[in-house]
This record gives sequence, structure tokens and C-alpha cells, in this order.
Amino acid sequence: MGRRILNDALRAMVNAERRGKSVVELKPISTVISSFLNIMKDRGYIKDFQVYDPHRVGRITVQLQGRINDCRALTYRQDIKAREIEKYKTRTLPTRQWGYIVITTPDGILDHEEALRQKVGGQVLGYFH
Repeated sequence: MGRRILNDALRAMVNAERRGKSVVELKPISTVISSFLNIMKDRGYIKDFQVYDPHRVGRITVQLQGRINDCRALTYRQDIKAREIEKYKTRTLPTRQWGYIVITTPDGILDHEEALRQKVGGQVLGYFH
């Protein structure tokens, strides 16, 4: 999956939030986008999302909650070790109180708190706050 697809989807969500919309439709889709949105839903940044026709081009309808300030996908692959996650988090996120870094690990796509709990590293997909 191209990182550009993920970045376009995340930027569409940020733009819809800034315009005050409550629903945004994302096309094209991938399993990585679904995993990223699942983490955002678990952390309370979006209400819900629906995947339609995943075998073709498909689309995802996301119900926004109004909590997203910024979310981006990194277009370059950056490897990160488990012991470097905390330092990377303080450098990337604006404060310690909120925001998450999403990492693809051998155990699947996780946020930085879950990766620290499982003590695994991987590649940084993006972040949201």
C-alpha cells in the first residue's frame, strides 16, 4: 500500500474537521487505513467508520467527532526501536497529554502505548493528535 493513499485519507479527515463536517468519505481504501482508523476509534478521536465494498476500489465512511487537530502519514519509512519510542513521541507530538504515534510492528499495527507495553518496535506509519 502506498503511503500517499494513507496520507490523502488522513488529510481529507483533517480538512473535513476544519470545515465542521460530521461525515467524510475516503477513497481508495486499504487494510492499513482500516487499521489506522480502528486505532483512532479505540482512542476516541472518531465515532465510527463503515467499510463498503472492500474487494473493489471501495470506500470508507467516517463519522467525525471533532477531536482531530492534525493527523499525518509519514511518506518515508522510519524504523524505530522499542526503547526509542518515548524520545520520538516527545519530539513529534505537541504535548504529553494527547496524541498517538501509529507503528507497524511484527504484531500488527499498534499505537505507541501498546507498542511500549509489548516492547516491540517497527516502522512509523503516522501520528494523530
